[in-house]
Amino acid sequence: MSTAILTGVPVAGSSLGDDLRSLGFDVRTAADAAGVTEELAAVPAHERVALVDPRFVGHVHALRLALTDPRFPAAATRGALTVQPEARTALTRALAAAAYPGETAPAGAAGGPERAAVPGADARDGDAGPVGGDAGPSGGAVASGAGHRPGATVRAPGAVHASGEYAGSPSRTRPSGAATALDPSGATALDSSGTAATAPGLSGAAALGPAGTAAADGSAPAPGAHPSGATAAPGATAAPGAAAPGAAAPGTTGAHSWADDIAARLDAEGVPVHRPELGVLVAAVPADARERATAADAVAAVDDERVRLRAAVKSRDGFFTAFCISPYSRYIARWCARRGLTPNQVTTASLLTALIAAACAATGTRPGFVSAGVLLIASFVLDCTDGQLARYSLQYSTLGAWLDATFDRAKEYAYYAGLALGAARAGGGDDVWALALGAMVLQTCRHVVDFAFNEANHDATGNTSPTAALSGRLDSVGWTVWARRMIVLPIGERWAMIAVLTAFTTPRITFYALLVGCALAACYTTAGRVLRSLTRRAERTDRAVRALAELTDSGPLAEAVAKAAARGAGSYLAPLSAVLGAAAVLAGTAAGGFGSWLPVGCAVLYAVLAGVAVAAPLKGPLDWLVPPLFRAAEYGTILILAARSEVNGALPAAFGLVAAVAYHHYDTVYRIRGGTGAPPRRLVRAIGGHEGRTVVVTAAAALLHDQNQGFTIALTALAAALALAVLIESIRFWVSSGAPAVHDETGEPA
Repeated sequence: MSTAILTGVPVAGSSLGDDLRSLGFDVRTAADAAGVTEELAAVPAHERVALVDPRFVGHVHALRLALTDPRFPAAATRGALTVQPEARTALTRALAAAAYPGETAPAGAAGGPERAAVPGADARDGDAGPVGGDAGPSGGAVASGAGHRPGATVRAPGAVHASGEYAGSPSRTRPSGAATALDPSGATALDSSGTAATAPGLSGAAALGPAGTAAADGSAPAPGAHPSGATAAPGATAAPGAAAPGAAAPGTTGAHSWADDIAARLDAEGVPVHRPELGVLVAAVPADARERATAADAVAAVDDERVRLRAAVKSRDGFFTAFCISPYSRYIARWCARRGLTPNQVTTASLLTALIAAACAATGTRPGFVSAGVLLIASFVLDCTDGQLARYSLQYSTLGAWLDATFDRAKEYAYYAGLALGAARAGGGDDVWALALGAMVLQTCRHVVDFAFNEANHDATGNTSPTAALSGRLDSVGWTVWARRMIVLPIGERWAMIAVLTAFTTPRITFYALLVGCALAACYTTAGRVLRSLTRRAERTDRAVRALAELTDSGPLAEAVAKAAARGAGSYLAPLSAVLGAAAVLAGTAAGGFGSWLPVGCAVLYAVLAGVAVAAPLKGPLDWLVPPLFRAAEYGTILILAARSEVNGALPAAFGLVAAVAYHHYDTVYRIRGGTGAPPRRLVRAIGGHEGRTVVVTAAAALLHDQNQGFTIALTALAAALALAVLIESIRFWVSSGAPAVHDETGEPA
C-alpha cells in the first residue's frame, strides 16, 4: 500500500482524496510541517510515499504519471511529489531544508535564513538557488514550483539528470531530460535555454504539445506526440522545447507549493526527480478561487482517458505497427487492464502464440503454413499490447523487463526453426537450416550495431554532425519519416512480411526475402552511422567506453593479449584490428573447410587481434563497430563450419549454439541499458568469451571431422552448457530486487 500525505487542510469540495485513493494511495492529512514529518515517520520504510498540495487541481492521469510509475526513485509534477523507499532518507533531509509556507526558512535554504517562504512568493534575481544551480535569469535553475513570474524560465534544478547511468549511479531510472515550462500567461513554451519554443502570438487558451506544437481546446497531441502522429510513452525523455511537465492550466499563474520546493531540494541532493511530460493534461496549484475555477474548466475540457490511450502507444513505431496494429491494440490493452490482466501475462500469451505458430509451420503443410502466418500476426498484436498495457496502467516490473527484453528474440528465432523443420517435412524435403541460421546471425548482428552505436553516443558531449542535421531536416517531412522507418525493416514490417510469405510461398522464398531485406536494412543503417561517426565531433564518456568494453564480451585469451599489448588509444586501430581478425577467421574457415586445421590457426590469430582491439579504451569515432564485428566473426564461423560439415544435424545444433550465445549478448545489452552493467566477469570468463568459443568450435571441427555425429554432439553439448550457465545467471539477476525495470521506449528497430 502506498501513502499520500496532503500537506495542508483539503479544499472544500475537492475530489483530490478520492482521486488518490483510486490510484491505490492511503490518504492522510497533515496541517503543518511537523504533521508532515510525523505522518512520514509513520509510513513503513518499504512503502512508496507521496506529498501532495491540498490545493492541487488536475487530471487523475497526471497524478498517475507523476506518482505511480515504479521506474523512478523520485518523481514530481506541479504540486505533487513521490519517492520510493531508496529516496526516503533524501526526502527527510529535503523536508528539513524546505521552509513550510508561512514559516521561516531554515539556514541555508533558498532565500536565506531571514526570508519567509510565503504562498505566491517570487524567486527574484539574486536569490540563492539549490546547490549546483543559479537563480534568476542568469542561466541557473529556478526551484520548481517557486513563485512564477511572467517571463521567468522554469527549469528542473540541476538541469538534465542522467538518471540510470550505470557508471556508479545507484539510480535505476532513465534520464528525465531538461524541464521546460509554460509562461504563466500560457502563451509560450520556453526551452532550457530560455528561448521561446513556439511562434509568438499564441493565446493563453492554447495548450502546448511536445516540440512546441500548439493545439487549442484540448486537441493537442498526446504526451510525447511525434509530429508524425506517433506518441511517446509516459516517462519518455523530455526534449528541449517540449511541453512542460506539470504545466498549469491556461490563464493561471499558480500558487507557491511546498511540494515543489521539496522536489527542488531532492534534485539539489543529487536524487534525480523524474518529471513526466503531461502535454494537455492539467496539473495546477491555483492561487485563488478564480484560478481554481479556471483550472477545473481546463480539466473538464480534456478527456484524460483519451490522452491515456494515445500515450499507451510507443513513440517511433514503424508504419505497419502505427497504422495496422496500434489503432486497435490499445483498446485490447485497456480491456486487459480493466480485467486485471498484467503485462507479463500478455507477454507470456504472445510467446505461447508464437510457439504455436512455429509448431504449425513445422508441419510442412499448406494449412500449417497459413495458420502459422495468422498466428504470427496475432502474436505480434499481443506483443504490442503488453507494452501498451504497461504504459496504460504503469505496470512496469523487473520480471516484465526480462520477459520483454528476451521473448521477442525467442519468438522470432523459434519461428525460424519451425520454418526450417517445415521445409524439411514438406514435399521434396528442402533443407533450409543454413538460411535459417544465416537469418538469425544477420538479425542479431543488426541489433548489436544498433545497441553499440547508441551506447557509444548515449551521453557524448559535442554530439553534432552534418549527417545528423540532415536527418533532422528530413524528419520534418512527413513521408520521409515513414519511408526511413520502413527501410530499416523494424519488427512490425519484418513479421508481417514473414507471415504473408509463409502463408503463400515456401520457407526457402521466405528466408531469401528476409535475408535480402535485412541485408539492405543493415547496409543502410550501418553506412549512415559510420558517416555520422566520421563527421561528428564528440567526446566519448567513460560510461560509453565501459559499455562498449562490456559489449565486446572478451574472454581470457583476449584479456591476456590486451595486457601484453597495452597501448595508447588510436583513432582507428581498434576497428581495424577487429576487421582484420573477423576477415581472417571467416576467410580461413571458408577456405580451409571442415576438418582442416587452417580455421584453428585463423581463430588463434583472431583471438590475438581481438585482444589488440581492446587493449586501449574504445574512444575512437568508429570503435562502436568492434562489438558487432566480433559477433559476426563468432556466429559466421559457426555457420560456415556447420554448413561445410555435411554432418547430419550439425546445422540445427549450430542454430541452438548461436541462439544460446545470442541470448547471452542480448542479456548483456539490457543489463547495460538498465544501468547495472554487464553480467559478472566470472560468467564471461567461464563461457570463454567470443574468441575462446571461436577457437573451441574450430578445434572441435578439426578433431571430430572423421567421427560420425561427433561434431554435432560437440555443438549440442556446448550449446546446452552455455544455455544452462547463462540462463541460471540471467534468471537469478532479472528476478532479483536489484534488477532494473527496463522497457524499450527508444523506438529503435527490434
